[in-house]
Amino acid sequence: MRKEDCFYLGKIVRKHSFKGEVVIKLDTDEPELYQEMESVFVELGNNLIPFFIEESLLQKGNQLRIRFENIENEADADTILKAGIYLPLTMLPKLSGKKFYFHEIIGFQVEDEKHGNIGEITGVNDTTAQPLFEVEYGATQILIPMLDEFIQKVDRENKIMFLKTPEGLIEMYL
Repeated sequence: MRKEDCFYLGKIVRKHSFKGEVVIKLDTDEPELYQEMESVFVELGNNLIPFFIEESLLQKGNQLRIRFENIENEADADTILKAGIYLPLTMLPKLSGKKFYFHEIIGFQVEDEKHGNIGEITGVNDTTAQPLFEVEYGATQILIPMLDEFIQKVDRENKIMFLKTPEGLIEMYL
């Protein structure tokens, strides 16, 4: 499985028992959607390796305790500790309305209520306190806070994000 065809679900953060169980910290708002999985892809080196789940239990909100097949002791668990966990993109629940996945909107055109087309979304910067749309307008990069009140509509069919930005934000870049 190629990493581009998958989404990041979380990370193995610690061992749970001497029997090889591990705890995955899930990177999701809806951890309950992932408590009945049969398998996941574990990132080892530059490869995604399928691991089959024997048993899992959701605990402490977004932590999933898992016992994998063929991971039977602490030494086995050590080999996968701190590894990223991935699932195929096809397993993502479909979103509608103004909700979207960051990877899904890359390449969307941005239509601002006042300025019209202001470019294409080339990325999402989620390393800041507030995630930002990275919009390329010619040679200029426009950063727009990803706030619900700015997002008017997400047109998935035509790949257009409709925004209503505050006075002065777009002008600051142009």
